[in-house]
Amino acid sequence: MKIEDEKSFDELTDQDYKYGFVTDIESESLPPGLNEDIVLEISRRKEEPEWLTEWRLTAFRAWEKMEAPEWAKVDFPPIDYQALSYYSAPKQKIDAPKSLDEIDPELLETYEKLGIPLREQEMLAGVVAVDAVFDSVSVATTFKGKLEEMGIIFCSFSEAVKEHPHLVKQYLGTVIPTKDNYFAALNSAVFSDGSFCFVPKGVRCPMELSTYFRINAANTGQFERTLVIAEDGAYVSYLEGCTAPQRDENQLHAAVVELVALEDAQIKYSTVQNWYPGDKNGKGGIFNFVTKRGHCRGDRSKISWTQVETGS
Repeated sequence: MKIEDEKSFDELTDQDYKYGFVTDIESESLPPGLNEDIVLEISRRKEEPEWLTEWRLTAFRAWEKMEAPEWAKVDFPPIDYQALSYYSAPKQKIDAPKSLDEIDPELLETYEKLGIPLREQEMLAGVVAVDAVFDSVSVATTFKGKLEEMGIIFCSFSEAVKEHPHLVKQYLGTVIPTKDNYFAALNSAVFSDGSFCFVPKGVRCPMELSTYFRINAANTGQFERTLVIAEDGAYVSYLEGCTAPQRDENQLHAAVVELVALEDAQIKYSTVQNWYPGDKNGKGGIFNFVTKRGHCRGDRSKISWTQVETGS
């Protein structure tokens, strides 16, 4: 490595974490601990169909029989899965707000600080559509109506389950099975939200799609689920970003991402992971155990993948 490169690397790693603030907002959280009752309560709060509740329970029972993986040259304290809350959502004055005007101003200000001004995104028509996920729930999705005019579905995972259950049931878990690994099974049991994208046959998505994940509540885990489907001859570019506050205790992030590209389809997938890495003494930070996979399911289908990891 050149001296200039070493200097640039040192300057980058010595920077203070500028996304470490906490949003002062009242939240509703489940008590710490994980059992079948918690899994059922998450599903109840999401008003899910019976088939998805059973899907979760099957994953949870499989997870209970698994052992946490061990990796060479990776040293971290054991995770107490019974000490975490598996669901935390900001209290909203209006259930399922239909516009940014109905969203808590504290949440809008949070995304302003993070460089994701949701109101500005609304005005930048045709540039980027954003799904903003805060702890366990999606709080806003921009440009849904404009995309729907082209048959493109871009919404929270919870909304997709309610509005497009046939698509969710058709593709969920087909790239990453519930029993794929320890953390995929955990996610399948307790995932609470995430993003869903479906681009129909022959359609080129006219704008970038993006999801921004923010952990805020203490002693919680975030377990989002992302599912992107591009039908024959379709194209979509999708970007994920994430940050979290500075806390003395460790927090857990265990996501699952499934990408499905059918014949002649193309998915461009990018992630910029910027979780809080902990302080210089190794205190705090995010345990980040994600399972991501794409499946090209037809002739000339293509998935381009860019992964940038700067945090945990």
